[in-house]
Amino acid sequence: MSDVDRRVAELLALLRRRVTGEYEVDEFGFDPELTDKVLLELVRPLYRDWFRVETTGMEHVPADSGALVVANHSGTIPLDGLMLQVALHDHHPARRALRLLGADLVYRLPLLGHLARKSGHTLACREDADRLLRKGELVGVFPEGFKGVGKPFSERYRLQRFGRGGFVASAIRAQTPIVPCAIVGAEEIYPKIGDLRLLARALGLPYLPVTPLFPWLGPLGAVPLPSKWVIGFGEPVRTDEFDPADADDPMVVFHLTDQIREIIQQQLNELRLRRGHAFPPFF
Repeated sequence: MSDVDRRVAELLALLRRRVTGEYEVDEFGFDPELTDKVLLELVRPLYRDWFRVETTGMEHVPADSGALVVANHSGTIPLDGLMLQVALHDHHPARRALRLLGADLVYRLPLLGHLARKSGHTLACREDADRLLRKGELVGVFPEGFKGVGKPFSERYRLQRFGRGGFVASAIRAQTPIVPCAIVGAEEIYPKIGDLRLLARALGLPYLPVTPLFPWLGPLGAVPLPSKWVIGFGEPVRTDEFDPADADDPMVVFHLTDQIREIIQQQLNELRLRRGHAFPPFF
C-alpha cells in the first residue's frame, strides 16, 4: 500500500469512528484521537518546517506520572502553547499529552473554547489543576499569562511577574514535581512595537498589537515570522519534600515560585546563546 493509500484509509477509518461515536473523551472533554490526527496535524508543519523546533532535556519530563510543566509565555499570539504540546506529544518517548491550563478568555470564545477542551486543556483554576495532577497527567501552565504573551518586543526574554503562585500550591498539594521549561523563538514571530489600547478595550481584548507587518499588510500581517525555536526542559523541582499543608503557607509558595522563575530565566539566557541568530537561513 502506498503512503497516499494508507493516509486515505486512515482518514476514512477516522471519519467512520467519528460518525459511529467509537471514540473516547474524558471528563474534561479531551479527545486524544481528534487531537493527534486532526488538531495537532494542522500545526505540525509550523513546528517542523517553519519554526524548525528543537528540543532539549526531554528526559527530565516523567514518562508515566503526574508533573507540572511551567514555561515562559510570549509571542503576541500564543503559538508557544501549541508548539509545546506538539513537542511533548511527538518527541517524548511516552508521547505525553500536555493538559494546558488556559485563561478565562479562551473559554469565553465558543469555537476556541470547544477546541481547547477537545485538545485536553481546561480552565486555569485550582480544582481542575489538582484533579489533573492527581490523575497522573502532565499539566502545563504559563504563569506570566497575558503579561508575558503581550509584552513589547523591547522586553523580550525578560520574565514578567508569576502571579500568586497558584501553580506551585497545586503541585505541592498533589506532591508532583515541577518541570521548568524555557521556550526561545516565540518572541520574534510577531514583534510587538505598539498597542491599539482603545480598540482592544472596545473588543474586550487584553491588547491589540501593532507589529512591523500588522495591521499594515492586512491578513498577511498575521503570518508569523519564521524564527528558529528551541524548547528546553530543566531538571524537575521536587515538591514531595513539602507537606501538602504547606500549599496554604504564602511564604513557602512565594519562595518556591520565585525559585522556579529564576531557573526559567537562567534557562532562557542559556538557550538564546545556544540558538544563536533568530532567523538563520533555511536549508
